[in-house]
Amino acid sequence: MLISRYLLRCQAVEKTDTLRVQAIFEAAFREYGMPQAIRTDNGAPFASTALAGLSRLAVWWIKLGIVPERIAAGHPEQNGRHERLHRTLKQEVAVPPAQDRRGQQRELDRFRQEYNQVRPHEALGIETPARVYQPSEREYSQPLPEPEYPRTMLVRSVKSRGIFRWQKQDVFLSEVLWGERIGLLPVDGRWYTVYFMQVPLGRFDSWQRRVLPLSRSLSFETDEAGAGEVSPSPAPLPLEAGAEKVSGMCPV
Repeated sequence: MLISRYLLRCQAVEKTDTLRVQAIFEAAFREYGMPQAIRTDNGAPFASTALAGLSRLAVWWIKLGIVPERIAAGHPEQNGRHERLHRTLKQEVAVPPAQDRRGQQRELDRFRQEYNQVRPHEALGIETPARVYQPSEREYSQPLPEPEYPRTMLVRSVKSRGIFRWQKQDVFLSEVLWGERIGLLPVDGRWYTVYFMQVPLGRFDSWQRRVLPLSRSLSFETDEAGAGEVSPSPAPLPLEAGAEKVSGMCPV
C-alpha cells in the first residue's frame, strides 16, 4: 500500500463531512487515477441506512465506475491491510503525539517518506511501495457520465423525497438517489430488480408498490467473508487471493 498525502488528510476529516471527503478523493483520483473498487466500513460517509446502504459518496463512486465494497459489521479483518496501517501509523507518529499541529504534520510527512521510500515490506518481496507502485490506468474525468440502461429495463427518474412514479403513484426508493435515473429489470409479472447504473439495489414489488432489499448474497457485503477470502462484494474484478491478509513489514 502506497500512502498518499490524501489518505492521511482523509483520516483527519470528520467522516460525516461528505463534501470535504469527496474533494479529497477527487484530488487523489486526478493524481493517481481511479481504482476498480474501494473497500470501507459501514460508517458515514461511505454508507448509510438507505436502501443497499447507499450514501451520496457511494453514488458518486458508482457513477465513476467504482464499486463500493463494504466489510461486514464487526469484521475489521476483512480490511486487514488498512487496519494494520492504522496501527503502524499510531505507533510511529502518535505515541506520544506532537505538541502542536505543525509538529504533528512534520511527523506525518516523515512517516510517509519512510513508509513509501525507505522501509522494505515483506508483502512486496522486500521492496518499498514507491518502487513497485504504478498509477491506475483509469483516468479521472469530468463531467460524470449519465446512467444508461438497456432496452430490457424500464427507466424512471428519482424525484424529490426519493420517490419515483409507477402507474401514476409514488414509490419511495432512496433520497440519496434524488435526481438520478434508475433501471427496472422485469423478473416476472410482479417483481423487478432495481438498478442504479450497473449495480443492483433492491427488488420492486409492483403490486404492493414497495422496494425491498436484495438478499445478502447480492448486496455489497456479507457476514461470511474473512481474512484471506475473496472480496465480500460483487466487485467487477475480485481481489487477488490472500489480499485481505495482514501485510508484514520489516524495518530497515
